[in-house]
Amino acid sequence: MSTQPLPLRGITVVAVEQAVSAPFATRQLADLGARVVKIERPDGGDFARGYDTAAGGLASHFVWCNRGKESVAVDLKDPRGIAVVRRLVAGADVFVQNLAQGAAARLGLDAATLCAAHPRLIGVDISGYGAGGPYAHKRAYDMLVQCEAGLVSVTGTPEQPVKAGIPAADIAAAMYAFSGVLAALVRRGTTGLGGPVEISMLESLAEWMGHPLHHGMHGGEAPARTGVAHAVIAPYDAYPTADGGQVLLSVQNDREWRRLAEQVLGRPELGDDPAFATNTARVAHRAKTDAVVAEALAGLATAEAVDRLEAAGIACARLNSVADVAAHPQLAARDRWREVDTAVGPLRAMLPPITLPGGAEPCMGAVPALGEHTDAVLRELGVPDGERLELRRDGVVA
Repeated sequence: MSTQPLPLRGITVVAVEQAVSAPFATRQLADLGARVVKIERPDGGDFARGYDTAAGGLASHFVWCNRGKESVAVDLKDPRGIAVVRRLVAGADVFVQNLAQGAAARLGLDAATLCAAHPRLIGVDISGYGAGGPYAHKRAYDMLVQCEAGLVSVTGTPEQPVKAGIPAADIAAAMYAFSGVLAALVRRGTTGLGGPVEISMLESLAEWMGHPLHHGMHGGEAPARTGVAHAVIAPYDAYPTADGGQVLLSVQNDREWRRLAEQVLGRPELGDDPAFATNTARVAHRAKTDAVVAEALAGLATAEAVDRLEAAGIACARLNSVADVAAHPQLAARDRWREVDTAVGPLRAMLPPITLPGGAEPCMGAVPALGEHTDAVLRELGVPDGERLELRRDGVVA
């Protein structure tokens, strides 16, 4: 049986992008077979290239978000550079930008302008707070939006709110941009028309805040910050083990509590003790509940604790480090790791989560060097060699 092609094969995407939100969105498109041409500044490129040198000398954010793309270095402050981008857009299916609010419109590279000129084009504008409203021109970095969206207020301990350890606002916006492009491509398939797609980081992350928002709006108050514990279920927390690890367990109902008490805690009498027999009672006596669970797990090695919990049918997980995830046996068993080419040699990377059985494997192309594809793309556009050399000499391209 023949393998199905990647679903976005034949789709061309042009992206004027930087940092995480737009690059992560377009990387999803590249993984599924789209050609992504990334426009970067000649003097340093996407500023995420300079965030760190942790990935073998390259920036970890950049390696994560930019595999499988072509890098074209163009000065958008020069009219000749804008002309190059417009020629690229004329042959594209999708255009994505996340410049500072208003910057793309000043360049004529906003979705509305480009889609009016090219009716089949899908144009995506990603911003911090949206095109209108009092926050439209406010700076919008990930942690700032996490604060504005209330994520920080519900994350952390009772004493200390904390930000998420990943760029949650950027990722949320990226994934809505990705799904927005897919939806617009489906619509274009039936109507023949593209059109603008608008995504804001605030609105994306506010949507992810649905549970605490509805809890607070309709129940009177937001859920309490409880660290890794659950606000309304007990026991549901991480507990130290004898070998220095931590195991998180979750008891979802009173039957599970009785099994936990008998088979793991070794105290079957707690199954029917009025202070512990119901979830309401366990939450009311959370400190005592946590103490008896912690005492039992403290005498067990992590692996033994997990084995006992699983044998009792209690949901559990190791509290893994980043290194533990990189060596996770489930990811290894499912063959989720590949190597991606970069300027510093191959780097390990994970297959994208979308699996299409019977289809071609996702396209995990190389991470491009700055301007690596400039000349090839200019030739493809029909720019004569003399003009190309002039553009390079004048610093319009690199």
